[in-house]
Amino acid sequence: MTEQTSSTETPRRIVVAGGGPAAHRFADAMHARGLDGWHVTVLTEEAHLPYDRVALSKALTDAGVDLTLGTASMWDHGSLALKTGERVVKVNADARTVETAAGNTYEYDELVVATGSDAVRLPIPGGEHAHVYRTLEDVWAINKAIAELTAKLGRKINAVTIGGGLLGLESAAGTEQLGATPVVINGAPWLMNTQLDEGAGQALGRLIAAKGFEVHGGVFPSEILTDDDGQVTGVLMADERVIPADLVIVAVGVKPRDELFRAAEGEDQLFSLGPRGGVVINDFCATEVPGIWAIGEVANFGGMCLGLVAPANTMAEIVADRLHGGDATFPGFDTATKLKLSGVDVASFGDAFARTERALEIVYADPARGVYQKIVTTDDAKTLLGGIFVGDASPYMSLRPLLGRELPAEPGAFLSAAGGGEAPETELPDDATLCSCNNVTAGTIRDAINGCGACEGNAPVQELGELKGCTRAGTQCGSCVPMLKKLLETELTKSGVEVSKALCEHIELSRQELFDAIRVLELTSFEEIMAKYGTGAGCDICKPTIANILASQNSAYVLDAGRGTLQDTNDRALANMQKDGTYSVVPRIAGGEITPKKLGVIAAVAEKYNLYTKITGGQRIDMFGARLEQLPEIWKELVDAGFESGQAYGKSLRTVKSCVGSTWCRFGVQDSVAMAIQLELRYRGLRSPHKLKMGVSGCARECAEARGKDVGVIATADGWNLYVGGNGGATPAHAQLLAKDLDDETLIKYIDRYFMYYIRTADRLQRTARWQEELDGGIKHVEDVVVKDTLGIAEDLEAAMAKHVDTYVDEWADTLKDPERLRRFRSFVNAPDQKDDSITFVPDERGQMRPATPEEKGKVLIGASIPVRSATTETPGNEA
Repeated sequence: MTEQTSSTETPRRIVVAGGGPAAHRFADAMHARGLDGWHVTVLTEEAHLPYDRVALSKALTDAGVDLTLGTASMWDHGSLALKTGERVVKVNADARTVETAAGNTYEYDELVVATGSDAVRLPIPGGEHAHVYRTLEDVWAINKAIAELTAKLGRKINAVTIGGGLLGLESAAGTEQLGATPVVINGAPWLMNTQLDEGAGQALGRLIAAKGFEVHGGVFPSEILTDDDGQVTGVLMADERVIPADLVIVAVGVKPRDELFRAAEGEDQLFSLGPRGGVVINDFCATEVPGIWAIGEVANFGGMCLGLVAPANTMAEIVADRLHGGDATFPGFDTATKLKLSGVDVASFGDAFARTERALEIVYADPARGVYQKIVTTDDAKTLLGGIFVGDASPYMSLRPLLGRELPAEPGAFLSAAGGGEAPETELPDDATLCSCNNVTAGTIRDAINGCGACEGNAPVQELGELKGCTRAGTQCGSCVPMLKKLLETELTKSGVEVSKALCEHIELSRQELFDAIRVLELTSFEEIMAKYGTGAGCDICKPTIANILASQNSAYVLDAGRGTLQDTNDRALANMQKDGTYSVVPRIAGGEITPKKLGVIAAVAEKYNLYTKITGGQRIDMFGARLEQLPEIWKELVDAGFESGQAYGKSLRTVKSCVGSTWCRFGVQDSVAMAIQLELRYRGLRSPHKLKMGVSGCARECAEARGKDVGVIATADGWNLYVGGNGGATPAHAQLLAKDLDDETLIKYIDRYFMYYIRTADRLQRTARWQEELDGGIKHVEDVVVKDTLGIAEDLEAAMAKHVDTYVDEWADTLKDPERLRRFRSFVNAPDQKDDSITFVPDERGQMRPATPEEKGKVLIGASIPVRSATTETPGNEA
């Protein structure tokens, strides 16, 4: 054990070779324990501060995202130095020095090697033309290459990822978000074969295929093909097939960067290396050479090197503890993994392959749904050994902390996909690890909540953000945050602290309570509501919420009677504001059906006002680039031609997407277009806690993607199946079946009830999927209320919807009738005829216009009023 130094001695010099997450965690751990008597120098070859490789996929799709770990101010400490652009190339163990590629020498008393690993490159012809997925520079290069190839080839490119593991699938998903067609080549017969067994791998394959990924499994690539200019054209497989490719990414694994531990020719080998690389360490992360430690992916423990953040963090903490006189030891690798891929829920932990002697596997599999759940226990079905979840990984968070412990209920109760309802409530023991990335136990969380002494004044922690900052739980991969939030609320409730559901600081009622109060008392103004239930003048939370509730309960013009000042920017302008200060215009195209004549009107308007046009994901046409004062002129032409507002700006119904249906399609069994139009015209203008989307598919082939919508309708030979609670976004969810084989009248009746129940009881800005999850009983409760009417409110819900349908008025048609309302639509209040000259456009290569960049605004520009032949990329923040 290394003796701790005192402040009276010359500081002992620690040199850290490497600047990745493990190196950062070690420096942070030393800083947290106190640097009195120490000086730490971190040498990193990269130009950046240490960054979060776990979140590298974010940088693939957003080159500007900041992945920096911790706070930059940590490096301002006098005893902590970070040297960028310094790659350690040699260790002189006898002299206790390291040399860098830049020719500098650093002396050390203790050396911590955290050089990590390199991406494996394929030793096949043409392999030099492939990208790898390891560093910020790697993902930036991929991002740039996709953009350049797409522009050069003038089409959607084929991005092939070789590797079907965690990184490979995240890489492929990133290429899809960047506009490429994702193709995955996997040498193993099924995806993620290191973490998943065959049943789980096959289920994952179905989910990936359903997202539009092309997967080739069970065969290896033999060559990357290129043309005479070195441009990739395809991948030749071992079975002689050629898979078309414009860009190839290799993500087949990593190899430890252990070259510092390998003896040069003629020198003695001082360090033991693992059979597959990595320097061998003992249980306190020391190598065989005194004063030299190894942490992270370069360290080989028990014959393994592992590229996961949790063991790297643990190793870093152990070395810091040892240097401060502690006796911590490394417990071994936590191999739990969770796939970060939108819409695909996958998790694996513990003895997932049931290799323990006499292990018992409890499995639920539904191949058609792409669902696979497995729990591995001891042969008495009591002690949890591991598990695999695909398609529905909801039990993972509550089970993982119980690894190696006795389950509180029989294993089958945790297989949520089997239809047994929610998993049993789990009281985590204090020593159960809740956050494995940072090795934070449930007991540490409870101590912080109840006042642990770590926070100022020993104050209890009652906010999630404060709890994360105090304990570090949930600050790395984030997968434990739901469990963290649940534990916080449980502990506060146990302590007698009421978990507040107040809408904001001005209104103590929840949104549901406020909605009911306004409805029962028939309140109609913000002033009445605040006088009775609020304090102060309100804020940007309660104002738009009250405006939304009032709009949900009556169809009065949303900007009249002082309600205009309550609304968000988009609602005030009845249009979506874009990044350059212009607005988008989205007329309703019910069910996606439009006549050629109306198409001509849109074309004429877009050309007259020089608007960028795009087909939206909801089967409408979006027109971008309108100035505020132009909105009434544009809408007058559209309203006169029979169009109405598509309400793309509101928390309301957006679109009802439909396939062609039985009228034209040979597979259609019902007229999905007619049903979609009927539903869209019924629910148009319906204000709700969040935006609403619907889909109607004419057969089980599901071309309208109805199960990805808040309400999805799928035709059967006997009627319609009704699905509810489907959402896209950051945490997507498939809609769940509510009722089968319904006739038209019953279908509409159930949708009326569902929407109105959601509007009355959901929290502000809460999507239908999250609302259903938080209801006591979930989809079963929804079925009881909507189908079985167990609360006896069905008639009231239907009447409320009927009132909405009967009183609906198009907002833009209403606006155009009143000169006073039109006064809102001017760029400058005191100069109604003046235009905003800061709004400028430039031409692009696709025949349309786009907003000018700040750099372009300093050059000669094409003004917004001058017709241009230019183009733009899709503006974020609009409907999809």
